[in-house]
Amino acid sequence: MRVQRAQKPISQRHLATLARSLLRESKLCAIATVNRDGSAHINTAYFAYSERFEIVWVSAPQARHSRNIRERSRIAIAVFDSTQTWGRDDRGIQFFGTAMVLGGRAVDDAQRVYVKRFPDATEIGKMYRFYHFRPRRMKFFDEAKLGGATWVTARAGAAGALRWERTERYV
Repeated sequence: MRVQRAQKPISQRHLATLARSLLRESKLCAIATVNRDGSAHINTAYFAYSERFEIVWVSAPQARHSRNIRERSRIAIAVFDSTQTWGRDDRGIQFFGTAMVLGGRAVDDAQRVYVKRFPDATEIGKMYRFYHFRPRRMKFFDEAKLGGATWVTARAGAAGALRWERTERYV
């Protein structure tokens, strides 16, 4: 198998539409952090997202992934529909960036975003802490829209602007 690179860039608008579609269709994400000894840790959580592709979730501060984020803020998040069928068109999105536990007014903003997606979660902040993730890079796959075995990588700016970086097709 080899990797073919496409030279044709994908517009910011198309990338944003694709990202929102992928995020909207799944409510769970996998959060990858790094333990103190360098080993990997992964946790699944319900998430909500902002128009700037920032992701928020709630968690117990004593959970392993929460402790890891306090010590090492660089994380990765994967969002995909776990009911996809092998051999059919798959889709998902991976994020790479930094996360932090929220405090002060930022909690109110995160709670608004979270409750908009999960209306029954109005009291969730009393039991758990809110966490915020800011993506720096995203990696998309949507075989129906991008083609089979195709990955598109984009940079995410501070205001949520997406900039195509590369398209790779595995052939």
